[in-house]
Amino acid sequence: MTSQSFEPGEDQRVQLVDTFGRTINYLRLSVTDRCNLRCHYCMPDKGVEKLAHGDILSYEELLLIARTAVQLGVEKVRVTGGEPLVRRGITSFLARLAGLPGLRHLVLTTNGLLLAELADDLRHAGVQRVNVSLDSLDPATFAAITRGGDLARVLAGLAAADRAGLPLKLNMVVMRGVNDAEIEAFARLTLESPFAVRFIEYMPTLQGSGWQEQIVPGSEILERLAKRFRFALVDRGPYAGPSQDFRIEGAKGTFGIITPVSGHFCSDCNRIRVTAAGEARSCLFSAAGIDLKPYLRPEDGEGLRSALQKLVEEKPHRHGMNRCGCEHEPFVMARIGG
Repeated sequence: MTSQSFEPGEDQRVQLVDTFGRTINYLRLSVTDRCNLRCHYCMPDKGVEKLAHGDILSYEELLLIARTAVQLGVEKVRVTGGEPLVRRGITSFLARLAGLPGLRHLVLTTNGLLLAELADDLRHAGVQRVNVSLDSLDPATFAAITRGGDLARVLAGLAAADRAGLPLKLNMVVMRGVNDAEIEAFARLTLESPFAVRFIEYMPTLQGSGWQEQIVPGSEILERLAKRFRFALVDRGPYAGPSQDFRIEGAKGTFGIITPVSGHFCSDCNRIRVTAAGEARSCLFSAAGIDLKPYLRPEDGEGLRSALQKLVEEKPHRHGMNRCGCEHEPFVMARIGG
């Protein structure tokens, strides 16, 4: 539901509010299903069949969706993939996106492989922050998780983004027996750099056998860090995601814990997402969605607005995942947009 209908030119901002009273002000917009890495938790061993070129939304269609969402009350857009930086013309699209009236936050999630070449362009395009998926600081472990990724390229990208003045978040998916020995090393990054490190519980999107064994609960991560550092809670801000954030005493940066499995944050969920193929979803772990393609004609603005409003109205109260099991169908994260 919306608290009021949208009419062009009105001064008061519209709000999208679902049936559980949550204000939806955050859109995750995927621009491609393609990626230059093959991370174990994101793709199956044999990879995935790529969508045909004609099945991917054009930049004009993506811009129309974003513009309509902002008119309805969305204030933050995150551009995702796959890997968004592999799509040709991405920086020009981001510049157009940044110019949308009413959009207050434009951020991008990347694996960092192309960040060294594009950091300056991203900053000039109007991107306000970059989130980098980085699951290990060890070259061998990184290559194993990503099936061949080059850590040196990612680190060069971080340095380039820092020089360009792009604020950085580093997202680490913590997996027991894979990279959990590096939790303290990632936290130490915040001591001398203004990075925001995020420790994310492993989510069984593919539902491989024994997935429960890989989950390191957020409470355990905090307990481990408390043995090495003194830290305190920090304010997350009005457009923050689900992270519970902390600052180590004297540190320049922060670290946070995201607990989709052990500690549901569904009651505070403020987002919807649109895939590169035009499917809108209100929950990452719900198979229910709305195909927006029939409404992507400029003259059918009311149809697109109604579809997005319906998506919010049908947003579930919570997902059905916990450490004991999952109710969702297995899916490839690269297809959904993370």
